[in-house]
Amino acid sequence: MGDFWQRAFVFPMVMFVLALLLWAVAGALPAALFFGLGMTLRLLSHLRNLAAFIRWLSDPDSLEVPDGTGLWEDAFSKLNKLTKRRRRDREQHAAALHQMEQATSALPEGVVILGEADRIEWCNPQAERHFGLDSERDVGQQITYLARQPEFVQYLAKNNFTEPLVLRDTRNHDLVLSIKLIDYGSSKRLLISRDITHLERIETMRRDFVANVSHELRTPLTVVNGFVETMQDMPNLENDMARRALHLMGEQTSRMENLVNDLLTLSKLENEQNALLEEQVDVPKLMRAVLEEGLALSNGQHQLRLEIGSETRLSGNAGELHSAFGNLVTNAIRYTPPGGEVVMRWSEQPDGLMVFSVKDSGIGIAPQHISRLTERFYRVDRSRSRETGGTGLGLAIVKHIVMRHHAQLNIASEEGKGSTFSIVFPQKRRWLEPDAKGGN
Repeated sequence: MGDFWQRAFVFPMVMFVLALLLWAVAGALPAALFFGLGMTLRLLSHLRNLAAFIRWLSDPDSLEVPDGTGLWEDAFSKLNKLTKRRRRDREQHAAALHQMEQATSALPEGVVILGEADRIEWCNPQAERHFGLDSERDVGQQITYLARQPEFVQYLAKNNFTEPLVLRDTRNHDLVLSIKLIDYGSSKRLLISRDITHLERIETMRRDFVANVSHELRTPLTVVNGFVETMQDMPNLENDMARRALHLMGEQTSRMENLVNDLLTLSKLENEQNALLEEQVDVPKLMRAVLEEGLALSNGQHQLRLEIGSETRLSGNAGELHSAFGNLVTNAIRYTPPGGEVVMRWSEQPDGLMVFSVKDSGIGIAPQHISRLTERFYRVDRSRSRETGGTGLGLAIVKHIVMRHHAQLNIASEEGKGSTFSIVFPQKRRWLEPDAKGGN
């Protein structure tokens, strides 16, 4: 920096010394004119360099940095180096961005970068096909202006992206998408969409196969069970081995009938064409009916009681809710040793959520099993499950009924201390009388 100031004052000092010498020789006026002329030429040189600099600033990407003279030459030289380095960095960044775009374009998933207010900043070709977007035309548009499906809009609004959204009602009606949102940065989101149409078709084929096979098995099982019961009632059947064999055959055919019925129920619940038929559900009355069924199953071996803390009624399907409540109570009785207690509760929380729960004092469940309890045929203890006569589908049925009612199934358990299964219903499931609905 010191060298700059030395060079900056060399010319004025030289002009000043020469002007003093000229003053001594020719007088003050010639000296003043000489000094003024020299400084004017110096000023014009600075103005010329400044004009060249301003001209370069008007289009720095296409124009070369000026050469300059004097001090300007050093400044322009450093500016030229800086410009070249910035240009090289920009080219590297552009190449990296191009590579990233090529990589994301090759992905089988759709990728959309969303900025503030969920505005589209960039998308790859797969996302264009999935959502009907145009990467040039739609940049800056809110994604909900273009993808207007109500479930997608609700998914964005709830800000809970732990589970992906399965979107069937897309612009391409043959397409089924699995959508996942990932927050990153301060206000950005990454929207990832995956085509699961093929998987959905396979799942539909599986459901149809299970339903058809179960339906076909029902008739022969009914016939076989009828003949077994008839043979058991025959008065001249004296062979103990034959009686025992018929008894076991009767148990197994009954078990198979229960399995077939549960498979048909599950297939019906999984069928998307089977819309939920909503009605007014008197939950306390339904619980009393389930209690009677539980008392018959327990046969006096357990203490069963109700705790009804609310008379709130639900908007839902009474038959499905009866099945869900009954399955939870049946499981509680089966996995609670004789002398244990099973408590059914119906309550309303301060936030308006409504909760049905079944608490037992049974054997409990280890933590590693809880997340898998609602899987089909998943059994914590297979030998005990066979003894209790369960089909392994009860909690899967409960899960689907809960999902159809937009509720949530919570499971809390500790080995040796019992379990609590709770169905939490949202406020929108509260039954409102017709006049109240109209008023809202």
